Amino acid sequence: MPMKVVYMGTPDFAVPPLKALVEAGYEVLAAVTQPDKPKGRGKTLLPPPVKEEAMKHNIPVLQPLKARDPEFQEALKALNPDIIVVAAFGQIIPKAILDLPKYGCINIHASLLPKYRGAAPIQQAILDGEPESGVTIMRMGVGLDTGDMISRIVVPITAEETGGSLFDKLAEAGAELLLSTLPSIENGTAVYEVQPEESPTPYAAMITKEMGLMDFTKSANVLERLVRGLNPWPSAYTFLNGKNLKIWSCKVLPETAAAEPGTIYKTDKAGIYAACAEGSLLITELQLEGKKRMDAASFLRGYTIEEGTRLANTRD
Repeated sequence: MPMKVVYMGTPDFAVPPLKALVEAGYEVLAAVTQPDKPKGRGKTLLPPPVKEEAMKHNIPVLQPLKARDPEFQEALKALNPDIIVVAAFGQIIPKAILDLPKYGCINIHASLLPKYRGAAPIQQAILDGEPESGVTIMRMGVGLDTGDMISRIVVPITAEETGGSLFDKLAEAGAELLLSTLPSIENGTAVYEVQPEESPTPYAAMITKEMGLMDFTKSANVLERLVRGLNPWPSAYTFLNGKNLKIWSCKVLPETAAAEPGTIYKTDKAGIYAACAEGSLLITELQLEGKKRMDAASFLRGYTIEEGTRLANTRD
């Protein structure tokens, strides 16, 4: 008889593993997710993606404000799960919950641990120019992403990879890895590998909108990875004539232009050419404040950019 599971997750990344558990015949006793949040101008309360998926399968949903709330912990005890599966839940899991199930709590983490512990491993791997990423299933401990590793799956990062495309790939890989890992946990054949205390990469801190500001005194390679890594959110951006300009797609040109970094030194049907400290960027898709997202050629048909115009890091 399959293990009885409580599933804890919130965003889109956590949906494929939940769906996989249901389709594989596991008894999902409850889905635990963050409270509904107001969105849009009308501040309409919208459910997290995991709640929407759970409701499709008539799975009871718990939405505690804090995982440490005594009432919530009592509700978990009453469910008596064999294992708790966590995927991007968004709250620290207290020790009382970690110790509750027979097989403990496991986490689906979107990196090849011990690399990229933290909240934004998917984007950070692209920003750093890693050739591959992946998913690690680990036994959760009190430290942040420091528990024993159980299984891993490698996912290559392509030259065109965006944060969004890698997000989708890792979500599906996490679902696949979860189903192949659970039987080994239940039958006692799982091997638990202790992580080193120090990660070989910096902590992958939560992504903020401010991180998207493009600094053209950096190399074109660094900026191109920023554009891909922060696509679709929060997006890389600069300022053109006092207006926010989101950059959705660009290419690295090896030649370093004889112009100050951030200077637009050429435009043609291929796009907008911007000088960087090392190399240059050909901007091919963009979105000016108040306008639709479009390819650079279409933009240039309705917006004239003088040679020598600077892309700035402020509106002023």
